[in-house]
Amino acid sequence: MDITVFILLNGSIDKQKYSKDSVFFRDGVRRIDFVLSYIDDKDDQRKQERRRVYESNLQKVGLELETEDKTESEDGKTYFVKIHAPWEVLATYADVLKIKVPFKVNDIPDNSEIPMNWLSTPFRLPGHIMNPEPDYFTAPFNKSKSDFFLIEDKETFFPPSTRNRIVYYILARCPYFKDECGDRDKKGIKRLLNNGTYTAAFPLHDSRYWTKSKDPNCESERFSLYKYWAKFFCFFKEQPLNLVRKYYGEKIGIYFAWLGFYTEMLFFAAVVGTICFVYGFLTYDDNEWSKEICSEEIGGNIVMCPLCDQKCTYWRLNITCNSSWQSHLFDNVATVFFAIFMGIWVTLFLEFWKRRQARLEYEWDLVDFEEEQQQLQLRPEYETKCTNRKLNRITQEMEPYLPITSKCARICLSGATVLLWVSIVSLVQFISYRLAVYASFASIMKNNTATNLDVVAPYVTPQLATSVTASCINFVIIMILNLLYERVAIKITDMEIPKTHVEYENKLTVKMFLFQFVNYYSSCFYVAFFKGKFVGYPGNYTYMFGSSKLRNEECEPGGCLIELTTQLVIVMTGKQVWGNIQEALVPWLMNWWGSRKARSHPESLYSRWEQDYDLQGFGQLGLFYEYLEMVIQFGFITLFVASFPLAPLLALINNIIEVRVDAWKLTTQFRRPVAAKAHSIGAWEEILGGMAVLSVVTNAFIVAFTSDMIPRLVYMYAYRTHDELNMKGYINNSLSVFNISHLFKNLQEIKIRDVLLLCRYRDYRYPPDDKKRYEHNMQFWHILAAKLAFIIIMEHVVFMVKFFVAWMIPDVPSDVRARVKRERYLVQEYLHNYEVEKLKIHKLLVSQSNTVT
Repeated sequence: MDITVFILLNGSIDKQKYSKDSVFFRDGVRRIDFVLSYIDDKDDQRKQERRRVYESNLQKVGLELETEDKTESEDGKTYFVKIHAPWEVLATYADVLKIKVPFKVNDIPDNSEIPMNWLSTPFRLPGHIMNPEPDYFTAPFNKSKSDFFLIEDKETFFPPSTRNRIVYYILARCPYFKDECGDRDKKGIKRLLNNGTYTAAFPLHDSRYWTKSKDPNCESERFSLYKYWAKFFCFFKEQPLNLVRKYYGEKIGIYFAWLGFYTEMLFFAAVVGTICFVYGFLTYDDNEWSKEICSEEIGGNIVMCPLCDQKCTYWRLNITCNSSWQSHLFDNVATVFFAIFMGIWVTLFLEFWKRRQARLEYEWDLVDFEEEQQQLQLRPEYETKCTNRKLNRITQEMEPYLPITSKCARICLSGATVLLWVSIVSLVQFISYRLAVYASFASIMKNNTATNLDVVAPYVTPQLATSVTASCINFVIIMILNLLYERVAIKITDMEIPKTHVEYENKLTVKMFLFQFVNYYSSCFYVAFFKGKFVGYPGNYTYMFGSSKLRNEECEPGGCLIELTTQLVIVMTGKQVWGNIQEALVPWLMNWWGSRKARSHPESLYSRWEQDYDLQGFGQLGLFYEYLEMVIQFGFITLFVASFPLAPLLALINNIIEVRVDAWKLTTQFRRPVAAKAHSIGAWEEILGGMAVLSVVTNAFIVAFTSDMIPRLVYMYAYRTHDELNMKGYINNSLSVFNISHLFKNLQEIKIRDVLLLCRYRDYRYPPDDKKRYEHNMQFWHILAAKLAFIIIMEHVVFMVKFFVAWMIPDVPSDVRARVKRERYLVQEYLHNYEVEKLKIHKLLVSQSNTVT
């Protein structure tokens, strides 16, 4: 029996006769473009009235609704309102939104051939997955000229992603007040979701992810995405970006295109970084200064001054033997080369991404999108909060606007708030790191007496244990503070009332990035550029904030670079591991718990809308957090990469996993997001450019001031005491001498085995028996001059290469530029011919009419 006749005869649908795992209305013809859900509260008349008026207004616009009673749902209390947009509604709003649709098959030959293309065969996907639809010439839809476009079937002409985008546009602007009330603030599905009138609003996935839909009219693109894209064992395969774009929209497609391109470029940085690390490993035995530190005759006889005032005691230099060897793996000549290479790599990455992005803009019909977005996509919150209206000079229509006085006041208040919070973040991070270090160091040195100068364990020195423990504590604090800063950034952005969705995301992006930048990188900046730089010397130490208890920290003789490396590895790796666990495990557990009852029912009774309702909502800012995570990682591998050449390798491994984790959770654990357009990665592109410039400066300073590269070179070429060009005697030369008798208050603590009169500290100062005792000597100034010269030379060389590379590589490939011009010309030509033909037909009809008359 036909399902429609069955429904008409029985008045209701029999669950055993009709599978509910479908994306169509009960008639099996009209497609479900959107679903609203709510739980009816008989005691709340206001919500019932809002729903009644809202759904009535939706029907007035032309949408068709079908409600599933709560008795049909698994929990017995949730109603589902299914929404279908008929052709007239789709055509009207496609015209309003200027959605580009095909009018002719692209006949421009593609002459691009990749040399040795057969090598990429193992990485390819089937052609129907990579290119799910033919390449067309497109033009903005015009309802009055619908016969101009390639419309074979009106029901399938607009793909599901376009249909749900149009329906959401209507839902976001449909009022839920009666015409006579005139309360224009009561508008849009977002407000109804916020006040609990509806519990969810989402478009449907087209099938289960692990199997194709039994309905032959259903595309089952979700299944194809899972099979060829979301499985981890597809990690070596190319991404089906065109299918991702078709199913999820251009905004999500652009993100995965950028993430894939970034991962590909990381491969080259990882290879070079690994080579530099291997160089450090192979030159392990040539490390003369580490041999001196570990030597019993040299390092074992050098007694160092205490590293802190109360808990610390005198210690022998050879206890830092292991950390000095470890430091050599990262602090060697290859570090300079890698820092310069990464400065050039980041430029190549950004320039080649611009070219890739330009090609996607052309292929995905986004070339003229920005103008559409700025003119048409006003945020509903902006429309409701801005009561003033003025004439738009472009559209010649009245639109809401925010007065300039109110706008300036909001921006100033927002800017002041951001600066205040950035200062608070910096101070909190600085204090938390200092406290973490102090607590770690105090606990490790607690049992060390003045006569205990041995290594705590065979491979763990107090310095290393302190660095690792402090970094772990600092990472926990970072993750806790993230939750606070996120809420602050959203509140500040809402206060500004941005006009468009693009403007909202860009403003939020800048604020969140500033907070995260300070939160994640402040401890690394402190270790790299401040720790051990303003210490003073024994008897005249520098204290923080003028306090007599909070002394500035020193670097160990191995340098602060190994501590910076430790901090970078723990924060970067911890964030990536925690992020992947959080992204994959949390949604899975929540979905597993939410659908535990429904899993026991047959598939035919577990409706498509209920299956999606049990999934997690992706949210408007879902992609924002994905971008933020990757950009923070980008900062780690560029800003501080001179301290850890293996950072790109760790990022590469993480991103290979990240692509599939993001694909898996989007395909299997989240409701289908509303399709949205985007022609670029937005404000993130400017942020990446700024970090690329800053990375050149930070890496130059790390090599000059954090590592010991420059002092070693100065010693080897200017201050060595022997004829051979090597580093013998460097350790003794790099440590200054302090006479303990000049520190009267500590005379009772100066005995270690025999009477100890001298201790050493890390600096270049005159000895105690010199007229200029404890002042900086000439070697200090020579080294400082060499460091500044290195910074200037490195920055100028790298910036010159960067600007030259950027100038040499055009942002838009020449073939794409030619194709864009060609397509615009053909669109105009075909439109002209179309109008001429219509005019001829019109004249012919008029002529025939006159003849008959």
